[in-house]
Parts: sequence; C-alpha cells; structure tokens
Amino acid sequence: MDTEAGLGALPHAPGTGRPVPEADAGVVERWRAGGGGELVELLARVREEAGGVAAFRLGPAPTVLVTDPTAVQHVLARFPERYVKRSHRARLLIGDGVMAATGAAWKRQRRLLQGQFTGTGMRRYEQRITAAARTTAERWDGYARTGQVLDVGREMHRFALDAIWRSLTGHPLDDETERELTAVEAVAAALPTLPADAADARDAVAADLARIDAVAGRAVEAARGGAHGPDGPGLVHVLTEAATERPEYTDGLIRDELVTLLAAGHETSATTLTWLYLLLDRHPAAREQALAAGGEGSPERRQAIQALIHETLRLYPSAWILPRHAAEDDTLAGYSVEAGTDILVCPYLTHRDPELWPDPEHFDPRRFTAPDGRPAHPGAYFPFGIGPRACLGLQFALRESTVLLEHLLPVHVPEFAATPAKAEYGITVRPCGPTPATLAPLPA
Repeated sequence: MDTEAGLGALPHAPGTGRPVPEADAGVVERWRAGGGGELVELLARVREEAGGVAAFRLGPAPTVLVTDPTAVQHVLARFPERYVKRSHRARLLIGDGVMAATGAAWKRQRRLLQGQFTGTGMRRYEQRITAAARTTAERWDGYARTGQVLDVGREMHRFALDAIWRSLTGHPLDDETERELTAVEAVAAALPTLPADAADARDAVAADLARIDAVAGRAVEAARGGAHGPDGPGLVHVLTEAATERPEYTDGLIRDELVTLLAAGHETSATTLTWLYLLLDRHPAAREQALAAGGEGSPERRQAIQALIHETLRLYPSAWILPRHAAEDDTLAGYSVEAGTDILVCPYLTHRDPELWPDPEHFDPRRFTAPDGRPAHPGAYFPFGIGPRACLGLQFALRESTVLLEHLLPVHVPEFAATPAKAEYGITVRPCGPTPATLAPLPA
C-alpha cells in the first residue's frame, strides 16, 4: 500500500448506509513516527478508536478494517462474490494453485481437491499422519536419552512436512527432500520484503524456486510413471490423473497445486504447534489438565488436546489477515462501502476482542470445552477463514496436530533454553527466532 497520503474521509457510497467511521489522522501519523512497526499495531489502534468496521488511509484510497463478527461473516461467508481476492501475496511461490486462483478456475480446482480433505478422503491419510507422528516421537525419545538440544520450531516443521509429503507422494520424507524443501520456507519468509517489481522479486529468490521446481518435477514424473510409495498413491496421483481428462491441468498447474499443498500443508500446522509448545511452557498446568481429562486414546483426552490447539489458533490464527477487494458497492453492517475499496479482515484482532473473549490475552483452553466458553457467532472465531474460501486443509491440520500431541504430550516436556521475545507477522504469525530446548530423560 502507498504510505504517502494522509487520512481522509471515506466516500459515501450510494445506498442507505452511513459513512464508515474513520480513525483520526493522528493514529497513522503516530504509527509512522514510531518507525511504522508491524501493520497489526496500526490496525489495533484503528479498531480501538473507530470500532469493528473502521476506515483509515495509508495512501490515496481508503482501506476498511473489518473485525466485527457480523461484518466478518458478511464479507467472507454471505457475500464472497462482492468481496473478492485479487492477487495472493504468495503467488510468486504457489503460482495458480487453488489458494491464488479466482473465478471459474478456482471453482474447478477447489472441487477436485475438496473431497481429499473431508470424510472418506481424510481417512486415506490417517495412517500416514500417524506414521509421521511416530517417527517424530521416536526422534524425541532419542533426544531425551542423549540430552541433545533440539529446536522445537524446526521439529514441528519437520513433522508437518513429513505428514504432507507422505500424503502427497506415499513416501516418508527423506533427508535430501527435506533439505531441498527448506526452500519453500525461505521463499515464504522472504515474500514481505521482496521488490515490488515481479521480475526483480523472482530473480531475488530464483535459486530457491529452482530447488522447489526440481523436487515438484520429480514427484510429478514418479506419479505419472505409476510409481507408488510404500503407503500407496497420494495426492500427486490425483492431480496427474486429472490431467488425463482435464486439459487445464498442465504440468505448470500440477506444479502449482503441489507447491500450494506443500506450503499450506505444513507451514501453518508447524507454526501453530510451535506456538502451542511456547504457550505450554508459560502455562504448564494446561498440559496436565489435558492429560487428566481422560486416558490414552479416550475421546475426553482428544477433546482436551483439541482445545489446546483451538486456543492456540485463537491467539495465533493460521491466517492472521485476509485481504479482500470490494467488487461492487455494498452496505456492510449498516455502512456504505464503494466498489474498489480494499478490505482487511483480521482474525487476529477479532480473536482478541475483549467484548467477545473475556481476558483475551490469557491462554485458557477451557474456552473450547466449557459450556458457553466461546462466542456462538461464526464470525467470532475463524482461524482458517469462513465461507467458500475457508482453508481446504482445516481437517487435515487439526488431525495431524492432534495425533502428534497424543504421541508427545504424555511423554515429553521441552525445557526451553530461550524463547522468542516477539512475533513476526508475514504470511503467518510466527515466533521471531529459534526455540532451542532439551527433553527430560525418559524414565528407566
């Protein structure tokens, strides 16, 4: 966004709505005077001053911040055709994959993948997720025996990448593939700082993109040649089979879908699990309460573990901000919004609204187990989005996180040597810095 212009009045769109309340110009000026900082700091000030639907300007055109649950549901779920995605921030990495696609192309791609991540489709990946969790548990047993320092964030990325790689290819993650796929994280982390010019941006990460393309190309060729992994065919086979009947599934689109699933399928889960362990380090009683809820494998323990995950996602949602663009004039929560207005829906701030979530900064998993512990409005909690463009991998992410914690929580408690002092707001909200820890020795 352009940062040169001052705050101005939001134009009143035709219709019955009132002008959107505006944050005072001083809010933006003070934010700039402080060095700009993270965008979330400015958005928090805008919401505090002007409310759950609020206008502000960083450039010549107004931007509308949406955190009110009813307005959130209006934008994302009720009228997604009025509030559209334009260009995904990660397009350089994921190309025309389903996360970045729009219009009819998005509908076709979503329809093909939808069944892979719900109901029967998810059951195909249960054993693969469990195998990845067991591999991680065995590795942690080794750390506990030797006293070796591990990086919890790195371990969570390794697990999540293993789980999605098994699901995509039928193969467990090997060391060489893991090394090559660190390029996915490198490109994702670089996206907010890349040059605005598309060619310059691509040049800046060309080496990493080439590594990603090589891994994707080998996986596609293996699937096309009929080679199945020990776990059988995976999602890549679904894509290559689609190409035999659907001409739009070119090699380029198959690559983009594969990289989209790789990036989205491990980054968000790994980040959530890392935050969860950092939160448990500060709130150890929450771990004990989850384990005491029921015996190993019981529905009660599983529900308590899922509450840990949901409370972590409340504080650190997978997508902390969801940009949209008003495709037509509309009335939003009683306010007029003109076509062409940029909209920022912010789960991070909705989830920390004290009118919705009492004591919102406090980590309290009981919000998701106690009766009336959380707001009933669907727009009050949406870490994966809501509506037709909600994250495809929601069930996959929750399942893999739950399975891993069922394996690790009863046995291992990381003792952190240091913890990150702040969060980093990029494509996801991630801990800013390493997370070194040791594990207590296993009982004899």
